[in-house]
Amino acid sequence: MGGDVGHAVQIVHADQGENNTSFSLDEDALASVLLSPEIKDKKVVVISVAGAFRQGKSFLLDFFLRYLNSKGSEDWLGNPNTPLNGFPWRGGSERFTTGILLWSNPFIITLPSGEEVAVLLMDTQGSFDSTSTVRQCATVFALSTMLSSLQVYNIHGNIQEDHLQHLHLFTDYGRLAMESTDHTPFQHLLFLVRDWSFPYEYHFGSIGGNKLLDARLKILPTHQPEHQTVRRHIRSCFSRVSCFLMPHPGLRVATNPKFDGRLSDIDPEFVQELRVLVPTVLSPSSLQVKRINGEKITCRELLTYFKSYMEIYRGDMLPEPRSMLEATAEANNLNALLSSQEWYTEEMNKVCGPDRPYMSPADLEVAHTRLFNMAVQKFNSTRKMGGEAYSAVYLERLKTALQQLGNEYKIANQNKNIFQTFRTPAVFVVMLLLFHIITGVSEFLGLSAVSGMFALPFYLSLITLFTWLFLSYTGRAPELAQAIDATADVVVQRAIYPAVRRIGKRGIEQWLGPEAASTTNHVDHHQG
Repeated sequence: MGGDVGHAVQIVHADQGENNTSFSLDEDALASVLLSPEIKDKKVVVISVAGAFRQGKSFLLDFFLRYLNSKGSEDWLGNPNTPLNGFPWRGGSERFTTGILLWSNPFIITLPSGEEVAVLLMDTQGSFDSTSTVRQCATVFALSTMLSSLQVYNIHGNIQEDHLQHLHLFTDYGRLAMESTDHTPFQHLLFLVRDWSFPYEYHFGSIGGNKLLDARLKILPTHQPEHQTVRRHIRSCFSRVSCFLMPHPGLRVATNPKFDGRLSDIDPEFVQELRVLVPTVLSPSSLQVKRINGEKITCRELLTYFKSYMEIYRGDMLPEPRSMLEATAEANNLNALLSSQEWYTEEMNKVCGPDRPYMSPADLEVAHTRLFNMAVQKFNSTRKMGGEAYSAVYLERLKTALQQLGNEYKIANQNKNIFQTFRTPAVFVVMLLLFHIITGVSEFLGLSAVSGMFALPFYLSLITLFTWLFLSYTGRAPELAQAIDATADVVVQRAIYPAVRRIGKRGIEQWLGPEAASTTNHVDHHQG
């Protein structure tokens, strides 16, 4: 693309604040790379290198640049005394690269299919330096993984359990930001193990690397559940996972502060493996077009996705990575709560649901208690994260919800009781009949004064009955309707029930004698 071989462009900046570091996207810089007329509508291949800080990521990318600039020449490594240029790097122990960088000039490569694609190289801020938080490390790694077709996971010495744990965390953080999809969320992950010291166990290169990777990702019966989960997660997140083992580059590289990347200062064994690694990654037959949701995307579309993902990570749409275990435990417990509550509702519907007849309140209470305890047991027996103390909060929420549901079932059941429904009008009808009989008998006996005395209660009861019927039909003045219901309850408790008991007592005396009647009185008194 012209005489300019290109330069590193900072597209994601680490903005240092008082309490934390946030990231911002330089949209103009990103657009200057992705929207150039030559490549904006071409499919894109993104090669990213990520990993711990001060492990030689930028150093490696500059050899990628050398290969691409040579257009795949056999002698792509060039003059052994030429310094290494490209992405900025330096030796030492302090962090150098921050944020995310892209090479300004994409490389147009023709695939074996004949299609021309744009190849982008991405450099990332190293993880776990002394100033970065877990969220910052997760954001950079997740973004680069989401947007790359090949993520080179650059690690030192060996594939250790902490590498797998970090990879699990970071990729999960990336998957949270992506829309739910049936496709594998990420494409190719390459474990690049630097300074491999055990070639007698696993040879340098991809053959030994893949054997090592299979050994590290193999799930064994002796693995703890969390270790098994990590391995399954990594396999499920990437469509392809591979590994390459690199030797140590030599003492001149590690200890010379003036080392400038020239091949003459690098151990020949390292150069030999480098000559194999780089074409393995960048040869046309190895390149993979970037896919999102299964669809190949162009440079122009990559810009849109980049902006969209950055908005998610800049806002509060995602939890802190350190709280993901808690978020998972919350989801586990909430699902267990809802499942137990749903089970209780289904079982109670079988007992006294809308299509079931009225049942005895005592029997309903027994059913509620039995199903309440079984729902609690179901919650307790469900496997949940977070431990007993964490689950105790959700258990109390479940008990409260079940008790409220039980009360609602009791009210609904009571409304099915036809006698309860018509209790108030029945009381006033009985009162009207009683007053009518008394006034009629009084008139027959010539007791006009007595008849007149009961006429007023008769008409008051009649007016009250019609008022209750009107209020029940129209739904107006519910407080007045409740007051009439309360009056009917008082009449039942103070007049009708005692009268029924007295009538029952006299019947028992006539049939069974006074002793049985006294026993009945004792029972009535005890129940009252």
